[in-house]
Amino acid sequence: MRVAMANPQFWLLAFSFGICGFTTSGLFQTHLIPHGIEHGFHEMTMATSLGLMGATDIFGTILSGWLCDRFGKRWPLAMYYTLRGVSLMLLPYVESTEQLMAFSVVYGLNWLSTVPATSALTADLFGKQNVGVVFGWICFAHQMGAALASYSAGYLHGLAGNYTMSFISAGLLALVATGLVVNIRIDANSIAV
Repeated sequence: MRVAMANPQFWLLAFSFGICGFTTSGLFQTHLIPHGIEHGFHEMTMATSLGLMGATDIFGTILSGWLCDRFGKRWPLAMYYTLRGVSLMLLPYVESTEQLMAFSVVYGLNWLSTVPATSALTADLFGKQNVGVVFGWICFAHQMGAALASYSAGYLHGLAGNYTMSFISAGLLALVATGLVVNIRIDANSIAV
């Protein structure tokens, strides 16, 4: 891990995956349903929305692996973060059940699509034999991002009385993750063996 942590590519992956955790688990699993209820959606509608995200996530994750095998890992991963960022910034303005379900499909398609790309990039950068420990620490960054989102969205809600600022700032962070991923460079010297 000392060798991996000395490599700037590790930090690009770790910070981008930390943002992934911020924009998924911590934000959505804690605050999506309260946000929807505040916008006048019934609890069952919000549960259906979350279920639809989970269902489309299955397809999106499988598709992500296929895309990464055919087109590389960086550009699909950058595309996922961009799509996530734009969709998060639009979420506060969703007003109908149809819009909510459309959002759920788009967001669900890229919820876990980042995992195949990030784990494959980890293998490319640090070697297959090091994926377990290096990706484990990258996942630690993911969980730290999730914890930070869970707390900060609640804090911002307490200040503003709504989740608009939380979702827009998370969307902007996802666009930052796009920039981090685009700057990842894989070459023969990247692999830390």
